[in-house]
Amino acid sequence: GNIEQFKTLFPEAFTEGKLDFDVLKQLLGGAVDEREEKYGLNWPGKRRARQAALTPSTGTLRPCPEDSVDWDTTRNLMIDGDNLEVLKLLRRSFTGKVKLIYIDPPYNTGKDFVYPDNYTEGLQTYLEYTGQVDDEGRKFSTNPETYGRFHSKWLNMMYPRLKLARNLLAEEGMIFISIDDNEAANLMKLMDEIFGEDNFAAQFVIKSNPRGSQSNTFSASVHEYVLCYLKEAQAVSAMTISLSEDMVEEYKYEDDKGKYRLLGLRLRGGAWRREQRPLLYFPIFVDPKTESISLSRTAHHTYEVLPIKPSTGEDGTWRWGQAKVSKDLDKLIAKKVSRDGMEVWDVFQKDYVDDGNGDQRGTKAKTIWDEKEFNYQNGTNEVKALFGGKEVFDFPKPVALIKRMLELASDEQAIVLDFFAGSCTAAHAVLELNTDDGGSRRFLCVQLPEPCDESSPAFKAGLKNIAEIGHERVRRAAKKIREEKPMFAGDLGFRVFKLASSNIQVWEPNRDDLPKTLEDSVEHLKTDRTEQDILFELLLKLGLDLAVPVEDKSIAGKTVHNIGVGTLLVCLAEQIATTEVEPLALGIVAWHQQLAPAGETSVVFRDSAFADDVSKTNLTAILQQHGLENVRSL
Repeated sequence: GNIEQFKTLFPEAFTEGKLDFDVLKQLLGGAVDEREEKYGLNWPGKRRARQAALTPSTGTLRPCPEDSVDWDTTRNLMIDGDNLEVLKLLRRSFTGKVKLIYIDPPYNTGKDFVYPDNYTEGLQTYLEYTGQVDDEGRKFSTNPETYGRFHSKWLNMMYPRLKLARNLLAEEGMIFISIDDNEAANLMKLMDEIFGEDNFAAQFVIKSNPRGSQSNTFSASVHEYVLCYLKEAQAVSAMTISLSEDMVEEYKYEDDKGKYRLLGLRLRGGAWRREQRPLLYFPIFVDPKTESISLSRTAHHTYEVLPIKPSTGEDGTWRWGQAKVSKDLDKLIAKKVSRDGMEVWDVFQKDYVDDGNGDQRGTKAKTIWDEKEFNYQNGTNEVKALFGGKEVFDFPKPVALIKRMLELASDEQAIVLDFFAGSCTAAHAVLELNTDDGGSRRFLCVQLPEPCDESSPAFKAGLKNIAEIGHERVRRAAKKIREEKPMFAGDLGFRVFKLASSNIQVWEPNRDDLPKTLEDSVEHLKTDRTEQDILFELLLKLGLDLAVPVEDKSIAGKTVHNIGVGTLLVCLAEQIATTEVEPLALGIVAWHQQLAPAGETSVVFRDSAFADDVSKTNLTAILQQHGLENVRSL
């Protein structure tokens, strides 16, 4: 995609399909930095990590209805697998659709780094360390500080994942990342490079442990960080949270427009001096009887007020210019204040609690989150409460923390992605917030099925890996919501998918016996996979949502799947006899006419199902005669 855009912008820079950098540099003129020493974050393996993000996955996601909740109706997704491979597979279906990403990646403490050293080998590595191939399996690894590339290994793991994640975000999307001091500085540089410095929104400081962690050598740390970046800062109008009860109490005045508070019109910070912004220094006149104001002296507006700093007597500035004051005179009012024992007039803005649309306004989130609800012990207590007092997961984040981020996203229909899902706090938060405000947010959680220690409470409770902990947590959280709020009719389910090798057999010829290889390749779909497995790989390849409704119908004795109300019609029958071609084709045509989809419809068959090429051609011709032009075979 990037190459095609370059061809459009700089066709002269391509010779025989290859990019000529010398020509490109000439076309870009002074925009190319050719110095040997350049500003930026570099580390061993960066080039390979960048390539890992560009290499396509050869895997697929196999549906697991038996592990799911409300499979037929839910739009929430849980995927067990290596997030690098999964993010690649989700590109076609979710690019530009995710409103909020939250991740809690390994902090690189030297103990909790579970990704294998050769992670960039992709799907094969994942299949090995999950035991799907290779009897011994791939061993998990830590990242001790004595390792020569301690920070490099972590950056190599994070870079391709963040690169892929950015593509999934909507233009107004945002990403939040929990991190501690070990990699906070490197993560910010990494995010500056991938998302751009202009899209940095905040580095929130979370008071996570009021008692202070004793694991540090020289200090007792009470905080961690959440970095926030935007996909496109220009597309985000505001990031606000609801006013607290204390804040609402500040709006103690009221007129016919509603409750308001008073904000001084004089600029208190920044470029407040007159010489810095001289046009913002001008007199405002007050009517002492009505407290109204005017930009000119009148018979009633006789008291002159200037933006003078009381403590020093220096000339300052107003926050508004004369045009703004003139336009919004009804939003300004004069009040007497006490200064140095004297009563003097000053000018204030009426700041209304109503946002103008009938809703209570929000406020920008402060960069220090020290509320008790964000204490990480709350996260542990929440999971323990769901699992009967058992600590099945170490250091889960509190639900309230993720709900704060969801509130900043301010979209009740948002798709929320967490690709280091852990115990699935993000999914739990989505369910709770939807229950609170009636929203229809969706969660998409990805977690590596890292095995639980056999001596752990989780394993003893029947949970074999971290992904299963997340599944069970959300099941129990949903059950609790149903019990406490039986009238809630929102989505409390999830579909489970598991990363696996493709359903299509890879062409691996045995050159010593090519006839046998050709014979084995007649059926190129794996025989141990179900029709549903193949169907969902098709959805991935066509860029359709994995939560799209699927309706089945028997036509001429064959099962036909209707995906997306007629967007895609699929028949994966293993055999279609010559005599079955016409009734099957006409039945599909009739169903398509009944569905009457708005856009173009694709029809897909299993290629090996046809008795011969004539049967396949006849079926295709019948469909095309009735307007179904896009016919494909697998």
